[in-house]
Amino acid sequence: MIYSVEDTRWVVARARAIGFDLAGIAPASQFPELARLSEWLERGYAGEMHYLKDPRRGEPHRILPGAKSVIVCALNYNAARSYSTGTAADFSFADHCGPRGWISRYAWGDDYHDVLRGKLQELIAALREHIRESFDARAYVDTGPIVERIAAKHAGLGWLAKNTCLINEQLGSWLFLGAILTTLDFTPSLEPHEMAAPDLCGNCSLCIDACPTGALVEPYVLDARRCISYLTIELRGGIPTDLRGAMGRHVFGCDICQDVCPWNRKAPITSLPALQPRVRPVKGKAQSYPESYTEEFSSSPAHSQESLFHPHLEWLAALSEEDFRQVFRGSAVKRAKWRGLIRNACVALGNSGVCPGSPEYSRITNLLTTLSNSVDPVIAEHAAWALRSLG
Repeated sequence: MIYSVEDTRWVVARARAIGFDLAGIAPASQFPELARLSEWLERGYAGEMHYLKDPRRGEPHRILPGAKSVIVCALNYNAARSYSTGTAADFSFADHCGPRGWISRYAWGDDYHDVLRGKLQELIAALREHIRESFDARAYVDTGPIVERIAAKHAGLGWLAKNTCLINEQLGSWLFLGAILTTLDFTPSLEPHEMAAPDLCGNCSLCIDACPTGALVEPYVLDARRCISYLTIELRGGIPTDLRGAMGRHVFGCDICQDVCPWNRKAPITSLPALQPRVRPVKGKAQSYPESYTEEFSSSPAHSQESLFHPHLEWLAALSEEDFRQVFRGSAVKRAKWRGLIRNACVALGNSGVCPGSPEYSRITNLLTTLSNSVDPVIAEHAAWALRSLG
């Protein structure tokens, strides 16, 4: 049976009651934007992300037989902290001890996969209580063949911007997206005669101009191979040397194209505790600083704990594999794996510009020298590159 507009409104209201900021329903169909996916893949823009070649991405019925609807939900993750493009004054800290790195805003708190999946499962449970009909439903949070941002557009949640993110006119683009594919046949949030949200990017090209690695090769087209998020998270081997300098202090992901977007200037702030920056102790059984660190750094009260917002690069680069597992348990940062994060921290240290003679220079070069002798060839090579960069 086809469920009415009232039922669709009930689903949206229930999703909002569970804690989502936006919700909508789209038909489980072959969205026209997916027709361009094959061309994008043929250009090699996916890099090593071979999972994007899954043919089910364009055919929801191959994901879930009998699929009729996609319920798309969005959660604001804009924590109350400065943007990566802020001035030096925005990142002033009392300790002034050593360079800091940048972890993408979405990874400051608990793993968004877990946060959204729990809420989506709660929504499915509510559907089973509300609807007598037997049905199938599967929840996806960035881990399945559903392209959530395209489904979100057709569910009326926003438009696909020049930086390829989904933008909502009221909330901006700091949005986690999750989807429920179901055999329930809901009336879509957008009626057939209604258009999706208009593209309000206009003539703006701030995101394209600001990308330091030139990953936005044209409006609405991203070459992932040049994207800092891809380089720091998805790429498992060595980072191309011609891109390392442009990566700056980024160690996990990148927010620049969203930080400069005018639609995020008045984006609302989330107060959800799970999405606030995690703070972790640096002393204890789980982690310790290497012996090469001076007493000045390791014993300073300012370094008794570290935040995932703007963390010290030396802390990250010194993490052992066990430290990494302990610190980033239940965090999206674990996606980069230990080797990847140390590799990224080495690049950021190489870009830090610390000067010979400064208190941190000897600490950093000692640490990088130790890492350049690592048995892991990827870590060793990037640490050696960083040493050369620092002169």
